[in-house]
Amino acid sequence: MKQHEAVIQTIENLGGIATLGQLNQEVLKIKDCVWQTKTPFASIRRLVQQRPEIYKIRPGLYGLLKMKLQNENNGILVETANNKNSKEIIEFNHSYYQGILLQYGNMRKMETFIPNQDKNKKFLNKTLSELRTLDAIPNFTYPKLINRSSTIDVLWFNDRQMPHSFFEVEHSTDIQNSLLKFNDLQDFFVRMIIVADKVRKVEYENKIKYSSFKEIHQRVKFLDYESLTKQYENLVEQQKLTFVL
Repeated sequence: MKQHEAVIQTIENLGGIATLGQLNQEVLKIKDCVWQTKTPFASIRRLVQQRPEIYKIRPGLYGLLKMKLQNENNGILVETANNKNSKEIIEFNHSYYQGILLQYGNMRKMETFIPNQDKNKKFLNKTLSELRTLDAIPNFTYPKLINRSSTIDVLWFNDRQMPHSFFEVEHSTDIQNSLLKFNDLQDFFVRMIIVADKVRKVEYENKIKYSSFKEIHQRVKFLDYESLTKQYENLVEQQKLTFVL
């Protein structure tokens, strides 16, 4: 089997869509294909970008052209200038990047949580509840603050059941609302991260300068979608290595 055929078969096996991270995990399991290269992940990345049978859905997310209609019927659409503000695109982007953050946290051996109102939302072929490791948020503090933190889009907890990272995915809603949540939770030693399209960074930078956020101004970070996706893919590749310096 040729390398591009192995990539195509893997995407089909995964339901017609796959992240580059999933491909890096699954393609090399096909025993009929030999990868005579020291950089198979770079070869997989090149193939998904160049093969006419494969189309790009999002940064790091690819689909089979022959299954494009099926993907679209399942709400997995290519974002364009005409549809970027549609309900379908907004909902897909929000749950997609929540799913990436959950998988990333799981690979880092964190306990992961998403709000219960999001648990039935889809990440490709799975629901977000299938990806999170916690069905309930740990009782790490007073009930009022636990209730406040339970509305955050994605939470990572360490092995002591204390919060490690708070992520708010901001595709279309007001970034200020997320900053207000972080401000309410500023007394915890936790990373606070806004995840959004890079075009919203200027908006973020303007709002984090408000005087009401002076206590968290230096603590909150901005992570754009493409950077998140690349970090996720790099972690998948790193975990395939037998030894990491």
